[in-house]
Amino acid sequence: MAGRYVDAKRWNWGWMSLCVGGMVMMTPAADADAPLRIEALQRCGNLLTLDTQEFCLDVSGLNGAAYRVKLDGEPLPADHIERQGDLLRLHIDATQAESGPLWIEQQESASNPVWLTLRGSHVIAATQEDVADNMDGISTYVNLVSLIIEESHNGAEEARRLADKYGAEVVGMIPPLNTYQLRLPANDLDERDALVLRLGNEVSVDAVVTEESGAEESIEREPNDTPPAAEDDREWAANRFLDAVNFYQRRIGRAGDEIDTQPIRIGVIERNVDFDAPDFADYLGDCRADAQRTCVYGRDADKPDGHGTTVAGVFAAAWNEGGNSGFLRGLDDVGPGFDVIVDRNSDAGITANVAASVNLVEDGARVINWSWGIHRVGAIDINGDEVDSLVRSGIAMSGYEELLEEFFLWLREEHPDVVVVNSAGNASSFSSRDEYRLPSSFVTDQLFVVGGHERSEQDVPVNDPGYAVKRNASNIDMRVDITAAACVHGSTAVAGETGEAHCGTSYATPLVGGLLAAMMSIDPALSPAQLRMLLRRSAMTIGEEYDFEPTDADDLTAPILPSERANELNHPDIGRSARLDMYKALDLTVQSLSRER
Repeated sequence: MAGRYVDAKRWNWGWMSLCVGGMVMMTPAADADAPLRIEALQRCGNLLTLDTQEFCLDVSGLNGAAYRVKLDGEPLPADHIERQGDLLRLHIDATQAESGPLWIEQQESASNPVWLTLRGSHVIAATQEDVADNMDGISTYVNLVSLIIEESHNGAEEARRLADKYGAEVVGMIPPLNTYQLRLPANDLDERDALVLRLGNEVSVDAVVTEESGAEESIEREPNDTPPAAEDDREWAANRFLDAVNFYQRRIGRAGDEIDTQPIRIGVIERNVDFDAPDFADYLGDCRADAQRTCVYGRDADKPDGHGTTVAGVFAAAWNEGGNSGFLRGLDDVGPGFDVIVDRNSDAGITANVAASVNLVEDGARVINWSWGIHRVGAIDINGDEVDSLVRSGIAMSGYEELLEEFFLWLREEHPDVVVVNSAGNASSFSSRDEYRLPSSFVTDQLFVVGGHERSEQDVPVNDPGYAVKRNASNIDMRVDITAAACVHGSTAVAGETGEAHCGTSYATPLVGGLLAAMMSIDPALSPAQLRMLLRRSAMTIGEEYDFEPTDADDLTAPILPSERANELNHPDIGRSARLDMYKALDLTVQSLSRER
């Protein structure tokens, strides 16, 4: 079945572009003062074709002068581009091109680069007319569901057969997971649920995923309380952030041929980044012209303090410019070049997050950052109260669980060197129980779960367990692998200003993700299990001392065992939780590489 067009009402292709000298000449004029920015990029046209793919771009600041659209540094042929006002449609021959950064050049300006993937996994979001509130009061899709087809069947063929049988239409797909999105002939939730029940009873269907995640609800609610230490840059000191940057610059930079660092690609599942913020203003155009620098690819946001901008900033914000300071950006002078790709496929919730992750892994990402998570309706926190943030119905959670299980099985079989770093959550709840929270409850070497801590008021050395304390909102228990600083300064619109503090496990997660990328750049052969071992062995302790493990897994993280302790700064007590030590983790990585040689 043919896929539907995205935002079809906005497109009218009754006229042609004028091509002059290999460039596209257009007549519509834009605000001359508006910067050139790509604000949206999505698959459009027939989403089920892979040989020739179409992409729709929403661009601001594009005037009537000639312009070029470049994919991985090469201009697209002018006859492959159509324009109507601020909307562009690109036709890409996927047999002759590869995934890569795409940007627009006009006169002396260049837009923000976005990552254009040709891998083909894409699901569409429902419109406001196609959602309704279910019995739990949660907004849910009325006529869009995804089918996970049993691996013994050809997913595409079986999805088309089922669509024909039930009068539906195949409109999206995640082929590596044998998952296909259907538009059902349903006008309300009763009709949808009846069709979902019938589809779920098909022998070839492993699970039906009903989507309840709105795009604006994809981040974790952040408590408003900000610790005093967050206002004076003491938070990252608890993880030896600057020591780690200095170590990489000195030890790796002076190693010569001793350490042959390798570039690492990171996928950040977020919507967009504000490229007008000073933290990201120098990432425009052909970032990869300098092979050693960190590059950021993403859609442009309209404000600097958004969730995606802050998360991406922990990886890659410029130093001393507009609030944030990126760990990988600090390695530019000696680093191998890190790619930070910010993308979440579409606004179709959790299913879109998984589709984007699949594309990024297939495009070579070794680290995937998931600063998001969901709780099941009825989940309780550590005080016995119900969680009211990012809750989903039991039916939706069951579908998400199956989809995430397929994703991690695929990772293990096809991409065993990839790691996913996930926030533990900010509901003062438990991370390990699948009846409470996804994705953090999955147990696999390839999933790292990160909790949050904040600076204590004690005047003690950084290696003292009392230097930092658990952030009250952070989810806890044995499934949390490690904790990192939960508070960070956001980016600002004006250079030199101090950004407002943002706190949550969302921002602890990229600290760990960036560190893992740096460790991989030193030794790309490190497996996920080895990376976890190095993180845990290098970790400092945090929290109270116990003679035995706390009951009911009431730990901040899994306690560090004696077999994991190789850091003389650590205390030998069983029962202490793990606090990230970025410096020592890099040091142990170099030592491990030296022993291998």
